[in-house]
Amino acid sequence: MNEWLKKTMDRLKTLWSAWSLVQKLILIAVVIALIAGIVMLVLLSRSPSQVRLINTPIRNDEELRLITSRLDKEGINFSLGEGNILYVKDEATRSRANALLLREDLIPKGTDPWAVFSIDRFTVTDFERNVNLRKAIVQEVTKHIESIADIDKANVIIELPEKTLFAADQNPVTASVIIYPKPGSDISGNRKKLEGIQKIIRFAVSGLLDENIVITDQNGLQLNDFAGLEDFDRIERTKREQQLVQKQEAYYRAAVLKALQQIYTADRVRDLNVKISMDMSKKSVSTEEHFPFTLKPDNPMTPYDDSEIRPSVTLSRETTTYEYQGTGFNPEGPAGVEGQTAPAYKDLQNMVGRAVQTHEIQNEAINKRQSLEDKSPGIDRISVSVNIDGLWKWKYNDKGQPTLGSDGSIEREYLAIDQAELDAAAALVRDAIGYDRSRGDSVTVRNIRFDRSSQFKSEDASFFRRQQINSIILYSLIGLAFLLVAFIVFRLVSRELERRRRIAEEKRALEQQMLRENAIRQAEEQNIEVSMSVEERKRLDLQEHAINMAKEHPEDVAQLIRTWLREE
Repeated sequence: MNEWLKKTMDRLKTLWSAWSLVQKLILIAVVIALIAGIVMLVLLSRSPSQVRLINTPIRNDEELRLITSRLDKEGINFSLGEGNILYVKDEATRSRANALLLREDLIPKGTDPWAVFSIDRFTVTDFERNVNLRKAIVQEVTKHIESIADIDKANVIIELPEKTLFAADQNPVTASVIIYPKPGSDISGNRKKLEGIQKIIRFAVSGLLDENIVITDQNGLQLNDFAGLEDFDRIERTKREQQLVQKQEAYYRAAVLKALQQIYTADRVRDLNVKISMDMSKKSVSTEEHFPFTLKPDNPMTPYDDSEIRPSVTLSRETTTYEYQGTGFNPEGPAGVEGQTAPAYKDLQNMVGRAVQTHEIQNEAINKRQSLEDKSPGIDRISVSVNIDGLWKWKYNDKGQPTLGSDGSIEREYLAIDQAELDAAAALVRDAIGYDRSRGDSVTVRNIRFDRSSQFKSEDASFFRRQQINSIILYSLIGLAFLLVAFIVFRLVSRELERRRRIAEEKRALEQQMLRENAIRQAEEQNIEVSMSVEERKRLDLQEHAINMAKEHPEDVAQLIRTWLREE
């Protein structure tokens, strides 16, 4: 075996060395593709198969759109198969999605409740069929309820009574559920979530009614007693109404403050109170209006009203006229019987008379408009009160300096806001809130002084601190100027004294030089040997050289002397 393996390896090496570069690359590519195919086959074989979300296909496109959009919103991955059948990745995802769709009433109409749970029935006898059915329903309902994020555990009992011949003798289907909420969950008081659980159970069991479902917590308190939650709903509704009122008040407060603070600055407009009374009751108002006909509207181009208005239109008219003319007749009764006409009227008989009677009925029609309006909520009254502070100005003396009081503080003068300006501010506030006098709205704008004691103390301290700093700077500058002047004077005096000392020394040196030169000259005249030091000889030679140079180059010597004088 080893010999065969060795020969095989030698043969492969020989073939590999004999192949060209292109052949080697092709072989490597084939091997890589083969390995990749094997890996993909293993991964695909290990991946779980998708399960149906709802067994029946969804025929209505609108229902399909609502279901898919709700699943996307919850972040549930799904795929749409042939015949509009939705698939999800596993059973846990299907339970969660079914619970969501049942809670939101998104299960398609006509869908079999058992198709949601995909319960397989293995039956031999009717009894076993019923037992397996009940067990499957309980398991699936429990799984659906426990898939809700707010529930940690659930215990479900469903009673499916045997069918009887007469409906009056039939016992109802009942369900009892105990849920264990997770810590921090609000499901015990959230009516919408409880109704969702109730719908899950009702859709899972055919013939189950809401009144036959009992949902309790681990403490035995019934949670789906919605009649007992009326007080809780009322409190929640009142809370939402108060939040709506506060939001409206904050909107008006911000609008009014922004308008006034841009005019009077934020420091002068601080106190602003807005109170809104709102009617949260729902009202239905039916209105019937009657108004005349407009045959010709008013022309806005004319300076007068040329419209033609008719109050009504005649629909029908009925006129009845009765006329009588002739001799009056007074019946006497049967023959042989005296009549019972009063003596006062007997004298009026046999007189010529005339009677006219007219009856007229005219039906008129007018314009009529009927409208039905629901009002909720509505603002009953708005009250706004604003306080605007006046201006404070410092008092100054004749020198332009602030005047100080007896306590050492700066005196100030208060300038109040006149009534015309307050009325203008009130008009601005009324326009900002939509003032309605018939509604009873109230707007009050006052000028009341703010307590600015701490502000004044801070301003005074800052002013005196600046004055002190200015004084220190001024005195420092004056001292610095004095030191500078003293230094300049000292330098001038020092230079003058130094110049005078140098002049005196030069004068003395010059006098001594002249005396020495005279002495030397006299000695030379008397032929006396005079011994001179090396320094005196150098000085004498330098002097003679300077004299000769001055004689030969007088301009250069003059320039040199001027330079010396400027340096001095």
